[in-house]
Formats: sequence, structure tokens, C-alpha cells
Amino acid sequence: MTSVSSSNNIALVALKKQSRHFKLQLPSFRFNHLKSRRFEGTLKHASYVKDVSAILTKSEIDFKDPNWKQRIQEDFSKQFSLPHLNDILDLKPRPTTFTPKSRGPLDVGNGELKDKSDGYVHDDDRALLKVLKFASPSSAGAECIDPDCSWVEQWVQRAGPRKEIYYEPVEVKAAIVTCGGLCPGLNDVIRQIVLTLEKYGVKNIVGIQYGFRGFCDQSLRELPLSHQVVQNINLAGGSLLGVSRGGPSVSAIVDSIKAKAIDMVFVLGGNGTHAGAYAIHNECRKRKMKVTIIGVPKTIDNDIQLMDKTFGFDTAVEEAQRAINSAYIEAHSAYHGIGIVKLMGRSCGFIAMHASLSSGQIDICLIPEVPFKLEGPNGVLQHLEHLIRTNGSAVICVAEGAGQEFLSKSNATDASGNAMLGDIGVYMQQQIKMHFKNIGLPADIKYIDPTYMVRACRANASDAILCTLLGQNAVHGAFAGFSGITTGVCNTHHVYLPIPEVIRFPKSVNPNSRMWHRCLTSTGQPDFQ
Repeated sequence: MTSVSSSNNIALVALKKQSRHFKLQLPSFRFNHLKSRRFEGTLKHASYVKDVSAILTKSEIDFKDPNWKQRIQEDFSKQFSLPHLNDILDLKPRPTTFTPKSRGPLDVGNGELKDKSDGYVHDDDRALLKVLKFASPSSAGAECIDPDCSWVEQWVQRAGPRKEIYYEPVEVKAAIVTCGGLCPGLNDVIRQIVLTLEKYGVKNIVGIQYGFRGFCDQSLRELPLSHQVVQNINLAGGSLLGVSRGGPSVSAIVDSIKAKAIDMVFVLGGNGTHAGAYAIHNECRKRKMKVTIIGVPKTIDNDIQLMDKTFGFDTAVEEAQRAINSAYIEAHSAYHGIGIVKLMGRSCGFIAMHASLSSGQIDICLIPEVPFKLEGPNGVLQHLEHLIRTNGSAVICVAEGAGQEFLSKSNATDASGNAMLGDIGVYMQQQIKMHFKNIGLPADIKYIDPTYMVRACRANASDAILCTLLGQNAVHGAFAGFSGITTGVCNTHHVYLPIPEVIRFPKSVNPNSRMWHRCLTSTGQPDFQ
């Protein structure tokens, strides 16, 4: 039986191989579709271009063609068009029951809007996916399509309430499910989805307990939700519904959705969870079911593609400050003190990078995207020795996925199919102790791992606002008839995106970006190569 994975995007290929249940067809775009060899060479040596694959066409691009920009824009528009219930069903919309200026749903007695004022989003409203125009592929963080870095507009659909909806709210049964690991803000999103559904007039709202397994596990009952139930859940961390990884087959989940007469499913999770949500969406379409599947991107690592940030990330960075400050105090209070803090980040170093920048107390920041050496004249240990001799103390921040090449490989995986990582923090602690012992220099080393403290805490103000808006827009998207989509923030604007486009591959820190350069300036660390 295939499991719906809550892992990151690395597991998607495995999902497709394991079973017919996962038919996640992601268009393949590669730089070798470009005819310009000169540009390909520039890409390899001067630019780290991570998002361009989302805008290249399957056919070769001839830059001599005067209409090549138009071709790319047309292909982009098709690729980012949103799946809709009317793609498989012939549905007639009705006037919305939602208004931002009323405490409850609009009077639906005569089918007319009680409040006809503006405040709704038009279906043709769009937001720019990219806003920077680079002059050269060698510019820091450049994302270019052609050798001249020509400006190509990429528009995505704006999120928000529509004037017309495709459900009768009083007939809707909506379900919310939280998958994967814990993340600050889960309760905030649950709360806001419930409150917004009720504002549309939905009365039947349920929570699916403990991830996808809650659809089929007979021991796990649906949890009825209302504003009375969720009113204060945002004051605590964790998830009211519980979380888990893995789950039953897609077919079994859709069977359960049909049996339970669910019309809307709101899925909170990361890359792997979104892959599962999209597979469920496809199965529902295959059966021509009037069911909308809406994703809400949840990853503390901030590794979902195309989005400014995901909820929980700001809180994680803020909470990481406590650990970093403790390590700093320990290091500076000891003779030749060295503090090591390991932060979350399996395949990306956003938390470590931002925490290092915000604290101003980090001397060395190590992330998965930037390889480093421990030994030798340009190694981490040599620089650490220099810091101890000159400053008397040092603090290191390392992402959990960094330096895995130094650790013994394991074939073990978690329930999501993620490879079990070695503990780079413990390894660094051991290597540093051994190094200073060998050179006869005293060192007092303290190691702090705040992982579960960061995951389990309540969302801070910034994340709480983001969660509120994501929850509202998820509901608006469902009533607008979209399915197989997720909602997020692109260049400060809230948008809807097709799920395949955000899970194509995990977002990672660009080593050529200005943000990473700023981090290096802050820490003062050299290139450990």
C-alpha cells in the first residue's frame, strides 16, 4: 500500500516509482533546451539560477525568434493556470455569501448580494512572480532566461474572495487536516479557516485527526469544529488536530472523502504533503467528484518554491535567538569558550542563515547549500583556532543538513521517506574537542540543539498575521471553485499557485544571493574551501 508522504520534494520520485496511486506528472524543464551555448557556460560559472526552470518551455527556445518572449509568456500562463471544478463539471456560479463588511454571511434568501460594494478580487487579477530585472547573469542571485537577462513578465493569479462562488454554503461539509511535523502557526491557520468558513455560512466543519491516516483509521473520529471550539487555540503551539507522517493510499482516502460526503479539504503541510494533496485532487477529478482540495504551505524550513516565506519560519528564527544567545553567553563566560547551535534545515539553510544575521552573535554559519572543509588551512577548525587565539571565544550555527558528507551514511528513513540524517552538531563538537586537544589549546565547548523547542512554540505576531491571511485565502479559493492549488505570498502579494509548480523541487539558499553574502559579511567567516 502506498503512503501519502509528508516529506520534502526529494521523495517525490520515490512516490511515483512505488505505486500507481501517485501519478504526479511534473513537466520537466532543463537548461539544455536553450540553444545558446555561451549562455549555458555563463550559467555554470557565474550564476546560480534556481527558479528559471519554472518558466522554460518544453520546446527549444530560439532567441533569434522575435516572438520568443511571447511564446514563454503563453506557455507560462498555461503552466500556471489553476485547475477548476468546471474543468470536469458543468457548474453554474451563484452570488457570494461573503462580505468583508459584515459580521456574518450575506442574506441568501433571494440569491442577491446584500452588499454590492467593491472589496472582491476579479478573476483576471494577477500579481508578478518576479520583480527584479537583472542586467547580467553574473549579477548576485541572477535568474535569467536569455544571455541578456531580458525582462519577461510572469503573472500568477491573485488570491482573495470572488463575487461568485460554486458552492451552496449551507450544504457544504469542509474538512481540515494537518500533516507532517509540528510547526508554529498550525492552530492559527485552523482557527482562521473555521472562522472564514462560518462567515460564508458553512455549518458543517470537521477536523481530520493525525494527518491523512485520520481519513481511514476507524479509531480516529472526526472532530467537529466551530468558532467556539477554535476561538483560543491560537494561544498554544502544536496542532489541535494532531499530526503524523505517512498514511493510507490515495484511493482509500478519496473513498473516505466520498463516504463522509466531504466537499472541501484543506491540507496543511509541506512539499510531500502537497504532493499527496495533488494526488488526491487528481483522483477526485478522475471520479468527477465535486470536491476541492486546497493546500496551505507549512514548513518551518521555508523550503517551498516561489513563495516569499511559509508560516512558522519567522517564529523559528525568533526562537532560535534564545539558543544562540545562550550559546553566546556560555562561550563568552568560559575560558576559550565555544558554543555550537544546531538548527533545523534538512536541505536548506534559511533558518540558520536568518538566525545568524538577526542575532549578530555568530562567528561561523554552516548550511547544506555551501560545502565546507573541516581540516586544512582553509578549514573550519583552522578558522576556529584563529578566533579562539584572537577573540577568546566563538559561536557556531550549523543547519542539521550541513556537512552530511562527513558522517556515515544510513539507509534508514522516517515515515515520510526522508533519509535519517547524522547529527552534525555532535560530530562538530567531537571534532573540535579532538582538534584543540591535539594542538594543546584548552577549549570549553557547549552544544545546544533547540529543535523541538522551536517546533512546538506558539506563532509570533508576524507568523500569526501570515497564518490568518493564508487561512482566509484558502477558503476563498475553495469557494471560487479552484482545486489542486495552494496559497502563498509572492513578492508581498497573496496568490494562488498550482501545486505542481511549488513542489517541483525544494527551495534552497542561493550561495550567490545577496542574503547569503550579507550573512558572510555579518559573521566575517572566510570561504571554507
